[in-house]
Amino acid sequence: MRRTDREGHGPVRYGPPLPDQGLPVLPGLAAALAAAADRPDAEPAGGGPALLTAACGYFGRRGLSAVPDRVAAAPGAPALLLALTAALGGDVLVPRPCAAWWAPQVRALGRSVFHVATPAECGGLPDPYALLETVRRVRAEGGDPRLLVLAVADDPTATVAPPEVLHETIEAAAGEGLHLVSDETWRDTVHRPHDTVLFSPAEMLPDGVTVLTDLAGPFLPAGWPAAVARFPDTADGAGLRARVLDVLTALGARIARPVAAAAAYALDEPADVTERLTAAVGLHARVATAAHRAVVTAGALALPPQAGRHLYVDLGPLRSALSAHGVGDAQELEDFLTARLGLPAPGGQRFGDDLAALRVRLSTGPLLGTTVEERTQCLDSPAPLELPHVQRALILLGSVFDDLRDDAQRWEPPR
Repeated sequence: MRRTDREGHGPVRYGPPLPDQGLPVLPGLAAALAAAADRPDAEPAGGGPALLTAACGYFGRRGLSAVPDRVAAAPGAPALLLALTAALGGDVLVPRPCAAWWAPQVRALGRSVFHVATPAECGGLPDPYALLETVRRVRAEGGDPRLLVLAVADDPTATVAPPEVLHETIEAAAGEGLHLVSDETWRDTVHRPHDTVLFSPAEMLPDGVTVLTDLAGPFLPAGWPAAVARFPDTADGAGLRARVLDVLTALGARIARPVAAAAAYALDEPADVTERLTAAVGLHARVATAAHRAVVTAGALALPPQAGRHLYVDLGPLRSALSAHGVGDAQELEDFLTARLGLPAPGGQRFGDDLAALRVRLSTGPLLGTTVEERTQCLDSPAPLELPHVQRALILLGSVFDDLRDDAQRWEPPR
């Protein structure tokens, strides 16, 4: 089966970073890091006792019981996914689109990545029938699919997979003997947690799922890399963890002690951490809803954002207007919108999407302001969308898309 990598048109091998919080560092986290600043060494590969115990508590509060010898930590989720891929061997399946950092880890090992179409109602996981067909074709052509990576709360689409769709995908994957890696980086950023049902695949298939969480999603600044993984509580899970620790050791992938201290503090979820998370999620949800309204009003397509700090926009309906500006694919669209908006607008090709499709991921963090004072105002304000700097950012976003809509209408043939 032909590999679905998109190369040779722009720097598509390496994706953009996770959508940034765009908020000041929480004082409690800064204090935890500063208190360990005189410890210049690093944690042992896989994490030290305090960090692993905090990770167990974090997973346990989410219905995923864990003990320290079934948990591991690393300086960022990419290192953990690289180690998991190396430990499991074989080829890897991912949804189309998927998080920009998944495929480079697999390619770094010389493994093949196969993208599978997603259901119409959400991203983050493959359509079960498309998954079965892809596995069949890969094996028929001599491939060895062993690993499926998915995300119930997704980057880039910002959707949350319905439980019934997730269950069908997991059944299909389990029937084919695939191990699942569930990237749950964004599970704590669901916009309406009381109205959204989110299940971890590990709740549905306890013996066949490794859960992965990058703490830059809910808690830490992106520049303080830390991530944790929970392995199945089985003999196979113990063996997989041991092989992952071997790879992390070989890579020298160890978390700096000060960052580990901040990570453990965050994973313990004291009041200041949970209050900041709740405030930040509510803020980004409001801004994402406003941004979604602006792009949809202009005629673009986007599923309503349900989690995270981003949305995924399809400008296919505005193709005629974009063509007049010399935009014919996702790389050119990325360049065009980044220049017009003055903020990053990575194209869909960075997420494994078709280069020809006119899709981009827009992040809400840059809309919160450019200074610490402006971003703090967003957190403190009961009406952040009414702050002048947020209004200006949303007006600019809307005007760029409205101009494209108007251009597209002028290019429509008369009826």
